[in-house]
Amino acid sequence: MNCSSLPVRWPAAPVPFAFSRQGQSSRVTRLSVRSLLSLVAMVGGLAVAGPAWAQSATTVYRGGDILTMRGETPEYVEQLVVRDGKIVFAGAAAEATKQAGANPRVVDLAGKTLLPGFIDTHGHMVYFGKNLIDANLRGAKSIAEIISRMQAQAKRMPAGAWIVGFGYQARDLAEKRPPSLEELNQVSADRPVLVVDNSGHLGSGNSAVYKASGITAATDDPEGGKFDRKPGSRELNGPMEETALNAVRSQRPPFTGELADEVITGAAAVWASHGQTTAQDAGIGLGNDDISIVRNAIDKNLLKIDLYLCAKDSVTDESINAAYAVATEFNAKPGETSAKLLAARPDLDKRYINRVRLGGIKFWLDGSLDTAWFTQPYPNPPPGKEEGYRGYQQVPTEVLDAAFDRFWTSGLQLNMHMNGDAAADQALNAIERAIAKHGARDHRPVFIHASYLRPDQIDRIKKCGAVPTFLTASITSGGDAVIHMWGPERAARSLAGQTFVNRKLPFTLSHDAPVSPSPAIMPLVALAVTRVSGRGTIVGPDERVSPYHALRAVTAHAAYQIKEEQAKGTLEAGKLADLVILDRNPLKVPPEKIIDISVVETIKEGTTIFTKPAR
Repeated sequence: MNCSSLPVRWPAAPVPFAFSRQGQSSRVTRLSVRSLLSLVAMVGGLAVAGPAWAQSATTVYRGGDILTMRGETPEYVEQLVVRDGKIVFAGAAAEATKQAGANPRVVDLAGKTLLPGFIDTHGHMVYFGKNLIDANLRGAKSIAEIISRMQAQAKRMPAGAWIVGFGYQARDLAEKRPPSLEELNQVSADRPVLVVDNSGHLGSGNSAVYKASGITAATDDPEGGKFDRKPGSRELNGPMEETALNAVRSQRPPFTGELADEVITGAAAVWASHGQTTAQDAGIGLGNDDISIVRNAIDKNLLKIDLYLCAKDSVTDESINAAYAVATEFNAKPGETSAKLLAARPDLDKRYINRVRLGGIKFWLDGSLDTAWFTQPYPNPPPGKEEGYRGYQQVPTEVLDAAFDRFWTSGLQLNMHMNGDAAADQALNAIERAIAKHGARDHRPVFIHASYLRPDQIDRIKKCGAVPTFLTASITSGGDAVIHMWGPERAARSLAGQTFVNRKLPFTLSHDAPVSPSPAIMPLVALAVTRVSGRGTIVGPDERVSPYHALRAVTAHAAYQIKEEQAKGTLEAGKLADLVILDRNPLKVPPEKIIDISVVETIKEGTTIFTKPAR
């Protein structure tokens, strides 16, 4: 494969991350058996119908490359026929004409490329939507610049609202550190001010945000996190990390009214602009208003794309109870449709209610690039860490085992964040114990990031049916740091795409937005193919995959990961007409040019939901 060593262009520097538990041990408590079984009987979660499907005209797509994404090698068809939100036919022109009937609407692709709609396998759409309202701190070069941007944000926010910013990188600041409590007091002395770095792991607050959160010098550090203290004392210094940050962030007042609407509609529009017809929020519950924001979207039928949710581990029961209440309200009796159910989906998937589905539970087993949990020490530990440092565990083994005991036989998938191989061992051990107790199931546990897996772990993954979703977005900025901190050998075998291709095992690609500055899909595909870091280093050349396999990871394999392969992921008769049109074919351009391919149009169940503006 001829892969350029030119750096892939990405707007900012994404790295693997984890939002962790909020200072207390996660507990997996049991709902009543009746409630859980009723929920699972509705196929696993929060579900509703989409908008009314008045458009019944047949549409024929032709005149460009139509890639079905079916099978291990590229398959093209001459024409695609769509009717009533579903694919009627994909194949030769003569048969397409028969299937289309009289006077179909004809779309001439004019040489462009048609694919199945992209599927987000690990993002944070609700959190991203909140960030669209918050101050953008990406690219800040100094603490003074952060303060200036936050002061401007303070003028935009209504009285009583927190002043929040996201996206700076401490290592890019002139001071090489996050802002202190006193520095953020310059933004406001009496209103809570919170800044969060681009990984989502680290942040800093002013005096008012700590007061509003009930945290004082006497507050102990939570398990899995830390409040920075002034030298020689317990006085809070401002910065916080991991679960300590979550303890503060969770106290932010809720988004309501038009702001709650904008969180969902704004983020969904960005997802659609990048060709995604199914979004994900892998950690509902990071904010204390997440569930109410989602419920607002359901009640008002705000979404034009599907949204697969994973509940944060510590709010599992709250999320399940909310899902059960919504499902009961919209589907009053099994087999019947309540008056509030607006319309049936073309795919008749009752897991969705007004485009929302609770599909899984999310656990953070370790941290980010510099807190990943390994079985062997970091050759070059992060600053401030001693020799022999191996990162650290974030979820007690008994908590994870209890989750698998509860959900292994249900319709809810276990999604587990892991970067290091020790975290992967913890996940695999829990799965194997569940299999020994309950038997093999088609559970498809998701290994989020799975940044470093040993060969023996890949063998175990094959046996248990787990699916990794690789954060290729992290290669741009994190690749060189991984080589340094984790060592060249581990870096070379990280995000092991080609190994999974060789083993004929499914894997997916994810952006983790807003950790990545954008939920764009084409950069993920490009980086899986080139694996070029920001400094031009090819990180693990043997793990580069072909453009076709990279595209499979965001279409067919992505649908398989979320257990929706019967309705999505390939262009086949009977599946949803979830489509994306690209200006060029990723299989027919040099690898270094894939990054430049743009989404021209996104189509959800036969209806255009995004069109690239004309220049």
